[in-house]
Amino acid sequence: MLEELKKRRAIRNFLPQPVGRKKIEALLEAATYAPNDRMREPWHFYVLQQESLKQFEQVAFNYLQQRFPTKPHLVESSMKAVTNTPLIIVVTSAIVADDEGATIDNTFAVSSAIMSMWLMAESLDLGMVWRTRGVGLVHETALHEFIGATENERLVGTLCIGYPEEKITTEKKRTPFAEKTTWL
Repeated sequence: MLEELKKRRAIRNFLPQPVGRKKIEALLEAATYAPNDRMREPWHFYVLQQESLKQFEQVAFNYLQQRFPTKPHLVESSMKAVTNTPLIIVVTSAIVADDEGATIDNTFAVSSAIMSMWLMAESLDLGMVWRTRGVGLVHETALHEFIGATENERLVGTLCIGYPEEKITTEKKRTPFAEKTTWL
């Protein structure tokens, strides 16, 4: 398992090949086995492909143009993250009314679900990147409205998924755990 975790990478460049439904369903099923407080299963998945993905591209483009009106090169380079992605899954977490602690716990659970999806993607020869800012639009109402999320849902991640353009084999340098650990 440790070797698999070491190989996991954020993949941003994909082949122009659709991801089949069985693989998408495997990703979604893997997510549902993530640990979650009181079995609230606080996640919801919005799958964007083909036409809905084209519509999302317009939402992202409008947002980027509004956010960076004097930086067309930034808009163009940011849009490549969306236009070159065959599958996007937007993941939300349930907000628990009058219980901020439970809402935070739900976000943790959804983050774990996303990691489960990421590891499953690796096993299916898919690449993935978890986006939040920029074209991830997680902090923006435009994506929330576009997917039709309710007021009781918080966006946690925009997952760009596809077949990697190339396999990354180099190990990413990490700070040794000993430098980040205090034994009490």
